[in-house]
Amino acid sequence: MKKIIMLAFALTFSSFAFAQTKKEAVHIYNPQANAQADINAAVAKAKAAKKHVFVQVGGNWCIWCIRFHDLVDSVPELKNYLNTNYEVVLLNWSPENKNEAILKKFNYPGRFGFPVFLILDGDGKLIHTQNSAYLEEGKGHSPKKILDFLKNWTYAAMLPEHNKY
Repeated sequence: MKKIIMLAFALTFSSFAFAQTKKEAVHIYNPQANAQADINAAVAKAKAAKKHVFVQVGGNWCIWCIRFHDLVDSVPELKNYLNTNYEVVLLNWSPENKNEAILKKFNYPGRFGFPVFLILDGDGKLIHTQNSAYLEEGKGHSPKKILDFLKNWTYAAMLPEHNKY
């Protein structure tokens, strides 16, 4: 009798374990995207609008990439500033697509970890690589540090008339 009760308990418990739904995977980055085409389109738009291009390199596997994206998306000041002053590209790095040729062209930014941010000018030239760890404070990314970083690399911030000492 004990064995039957234990077996019934084990079967019931295991059915609860299997009944739990798997959390939906995050799909911020597109491993199948043509990253070079996305960058080219963003560069053309940036040049016409007198903006720079903000490239966030990372992958759907990267919890810090997802947290950064979610933070920017949930803080209106950050989201508005980024979208007003930059053309944004999410560049995938994952086992499915490492985008090695593009990352080589931009001096292997993954050496800083992920996410890593690239600022490109309106000609597609890399003008800055940002290690995202420097934008952290406490247990995550700092909205203030992110905003300060974004302000320092806008098209307007790099004009000579804004940099007279």
